[in-house]
Amino acid sequence: MLKTMDPRRRTRAPVELIAVDLDGTLLDARERVSPANRQALLRARARGIGVVVVTGRGVDAIERLVPAAAAELPAICAHGALVKQVPTGRTLSHRTLPLAQSRRLLAFASERRLDVAAYDGERFYRERGSTTYMEDQRRAHWIEVDSLCAAPAGAPTMLRFLGRRAVAEIRTAFAEGTLSARGLHLKYETWGEFEECAVTRAGAHKARALADLCAALGIGRSAVMAIGDSRNDLPMLAWAGYGVAMGNAPVEVRAAVAHVTDSCERDGVAQAIARLALAETRERSA
Repeated sequence: MLKTMDPRRRTRAPVELIAVDLDGTLLDARERVSPANRQALLRARARGIGVVVVTGRGVDAIERLVPAAAAELPAICAHGALVKQVPTGRTLSHRTLPLAQSRRLLAFASERRLDVAAYDGERFYRERGSTTYMEDQRRAHWIEVDSLCAAPAGAPTMLRFLGRRAVAEIRTAFAEGTLSARGLHLKYETWGEFEECAVTRAGAHKARALADLCAALGIGRSAVMAIGDSRNDLPMLAWAGYGVAMGNAPVEVRAAVAHVTDSCERDGVAQAIARLALAETRERSA
């Protein structure tokens, strides 16, 4: 059930665009979009409400997991570093890592034998023999190479430090000044026992990418509903007129937003869309 934590923060503007995170939000634990969530997205599109998927994943996840009719607008991928019109393949925005910084980070990982992946050309590259943490790493868009210091040759879109040891070492290196975070945006995440640090260019994050896309579409922030579950979603949820946290989100995320819906296992996205987006549309047309 959707809960409004502070009625004074409720906005009256009708929803024109829904920005929805993937993991822990639109997808359940088995990476499925439930029938209820799928129908809610399609009903929103039928009412003229735009739907934008916002994810830390690559473009392949949108193509594989999101209903095509709900992915009409550009998708925000790689934590906001890449914005792409998925059906046509047209890239609207692409912020790569500073090349010198990415090379230093990869050299640091190589010296310490840390598990790291580089996202470049819409493929993830990892070193042969590195640990497999998730089923996604077995898919065709993950490429194994002998050395990440040699490939890819250009500046990647994003680096992902995978696993508890890699995250601990990279966090310490930045804190102690062994590595410089200048020009970078760091995103630390925990899913159960799995930890990750995603590194993008400074300014490449979900909230910035969503704000830029909405400006291009002529949609004000008060007419945007953003739904997410993680700490890295908080700036996006705070920016949107309707910020909705999932019931499975950490307590600090739920406490920071005006609306909290049910969990990803209980069609929380569908409930939020029905109550906030479709209800507002019906009131406007009444």
